[in-house]
Amino acid sequence: MGLVKNLSIGILGTGFMVLTAAAQAKAVTLTYDRSIGSPGFGPGQLFVPQGIAVDSQGNTLISNGRGVNPDGTPNYNFGDKIEKFSPSGQYIGAIGSGGTGPGQFDEPTTVDFNPVTGDLYAGDVYNNRINQFDSQGNFIRSFANGKFTGLIPGRIFFGPSGVTFDKAGNVYAGDFNGERIFKFTPDGKQIGVIGGTVGTGLGETQGVAGIRISPVSGNIFLADQYNNRVKVLDPNGKPLYTFGSAGSGPGQLLQPIGIEVDDQENVYVADSINSRVQVFDKSGKFLTSYGKPALDASGKLVPPPGLTDPPFGNPLDLTPGRFNWTGGTALKDGKLYVGDFFQGRVQVLNVKGTRKVPEPSSALGLALLGLGAATVTLRKRGQQKPVFSLEKELQKQC
Repeated sequence: MGLVKNLSIGILGTGFMVLTAAAQAKAVTLTYDRSIGSPGFGPGQLFVPQGIAVDSQGNTLISNGRGVNPDGTPNYNFGDKIEKFSPSGQYIGAIGSGGTGPGQFDEPTTVDFNPVTGDLYAGDVYNNRINQFDSQGNFIRSFANGKFTGLIPGRIFFGPSGVTFDKAGNVYAGDFNGERIFKFTPDGKQIGVIGGTVGTGLGETQGVAGIRISPVSGNIFLADQYNNRVKVLDPNGKPLYTFGSAGSGPGQLLQPIGIEVDDQENVYVADSINSRVQVFDKSGKFLTSYGKPALDASGKLVPPPGLTDPPFGNPLDLTPGRFNWTGGTALKDGKLYVGDFFQGRVQVLNVKGTRKVPEPSSALGLALLGLGAATVTLRKRGQQKPVFSLEKELQKQC
């Protein structure tokens, strides 16, 4: 009897070892793959890449800066368009041009494809609107004209700051200084607004930066830039919780901008001033980070450019994994695209180790499968009765 009892305990332990293994997800790892673009003002060169999107053919689209003259007036000959690169990283053209007319930009920012319609939506800061194009880059319409809040004291950015979509194809656009998210139909009719209060409380923000809707739960993940945190809302916009705090340690943030959510609800955050991207699980538990600040020849940090300087760090440090601030992001087919804000390029990272974590019922099923297999083995060896009864074991626990 003692042998049977000990064997029963061993089988029970085996089952729960299966349960434990099933309940653990692999650790997420990020590794450098390649870079897209180079710093400069010529065709295929970039400065301050703020938005990134990847189309169904694997082409990468990058919103490219705002050209200005020395006196601060716009110079539409530089930037002000969405640059397009092939899957191999070759420059193949642009969408839009600089200006104030239909389909033109005066500082393009966030950019993304609607997964339902295939259309491309892009923020247009100084023109205070969203520009909509079809999947081939043909202009369709502008909407939300004049809705986005302008500059406010103490901040240098304003306007549309993030675009994302729900499963019906509705468009959600962040209003950076308005502390809110507008909701539009795919053709640009406003049907809702979320938030609108500045502050540090659960239902408040200080700079609505990147936004993403989870493909799993429909929850809205928002980079709350000046609160140095990520804010999570339910699909109706009700605030649920926040994670992150100001600092440079693991899981801490300094002005997060871009944000992505994968199909396991891992959250990828462009931690801009810390010049890295950090990964969290859906509850805000820190998983990993990638990236370090750019360094000069003596090993000192390269500062970001001043407001009146050219839009590049001096010197450039184009070593893989070195950033002078991280900015816009995109996540597509196991690749994370991260804007190297003041180094005129996008770094592409491989995302490894994500897999589905079974629901508790599934994990229990795996545990029972292990127990059942062990019981069958014993029967084959001449044991007439199963040595473990789930019903009896559950009764003992009640």
